[in-house]
Order: sequence, then C-alpha cells, then structure tokens
Amino acid sequence: MDRRIILDLETKRTFDEVGGRDHLGQLEVSVAAIYDYATQEFHVFEEREIGKLQNVLINSSLIVGFNHVNFDLPVLQPYLSIDVKTLPVFDIMLDFQAKTGHRIGLDSLAQATLGVGKTGYGIDAIRYFREGKMKELRDYCVNDVKVTRDLFNYGLENEKIFYFSKMGNQKKEMIVDWKKYRRPKKESTCSKPAQYKLF
Repeated sequence: MDRRIILDLETKRTFDEVGGRDHLGQLEVSVAAIYDYATQEFHVFEEREIGKLQNVLINSSLIVGFNHVNFDLPVLQPYLSIDVKTLPVFDIMLDFQAKTGHRIGLDSLAQATLGVGKTGYGIDAIRYFREGKMKELRDYCVNDVKVTRDLFNYGLENEKIFYFSKMGNQKKEMIVDWKKYRRPKKESTCSKPAQYKLF
C-alpha cells in the first residue's frame, strides 16, 4: 500500500511571541492537514485530535513537506509520544537548499512550477485562529498541502521543478532526483479545489 502523506500545519503564535525560532515547541498547533496518497483524500486535524495524527505519522512510509523537518515536526513534537527525528521524511525545501545553497519559499516554487501559489501568509492563519474563523483556517492549511502535493507530483513526473532567481527574477530550472519516491501510478496534478475530511 502507498503510505505516503503530505503534511502541513498552522500555529497559534508567532515567533516573536515565543522568543524566536529556538522555541518552536511553544508555538502550539491550531490545525494540521495531510494528503493521504493511499486514499487520495485530504484530512484536517485540530489540536485536540493530534493523537490521531500521530497514528497516521507512525504508519506512514514517507512524510513529505516543505520545511517540515525544521518547522512543522518540531512544533508537533510536544504533542507526540514518539521522536519526530525517527520518522521517514522528505523535505522539498531542504532538497532545494542542498542543490542551490539557499532557501526559498513554497509560493515562489509553486508559482514558477505550477503557475499557482499559496492563498496567503502564515500570519493570516494565526489571525483566522484568533478570530475563530476555523473554516478559513482549515481551507488555508489544506491549500498549502495541495500546493505541496502538486509540486511534489510535478517533480516526480518531470524530474525537474522551476524557481525564480533572486537577481532579476528569471525563471530557472532545477533537476530533481526523486525517482525513489515514485509509484507505478502517476498522481494527478489537477488544480480543482481540495475537498477534505475532518477527524
């Protein structure tokens, strides 16, 4: 069975409110979302449901994300009874950084590769949470998962992704070697709105 998932989460607090990036465990999760390749469905977990998310993580063969190794998983760690460093992960941002020597945002890669991007910024998600706009928050998080999935699928199928250079904003190509993550059946990169289930 294909047990890969795409993971993303949103937080309740900003870096400034917890004293910087050295205190990721204090940011707290507002919602987390996944795309499950086995069922081809999106699922959303609120903070009280992270125990169910842990079961998904434990049973996953690969957890794909964008900057999730140094952000999402450390934010999740205080909620889990497992060490996130033992989980099987592939981080698109870290792969990009290893090849180019610099970091990049998900929106930049998605815009260059897919022609679509994120629907907002992380601060928007925090505002949605504080205003009690949970549907907007869930939709925002699921869209990030969808964009990450479509970027990952594009790289799997085409063995390359695109990005805009910092100087001159020129579109550049980056060859990716993600063959080991392929499955016989190609995944759809359809841009239709993501439908998701609540746990």
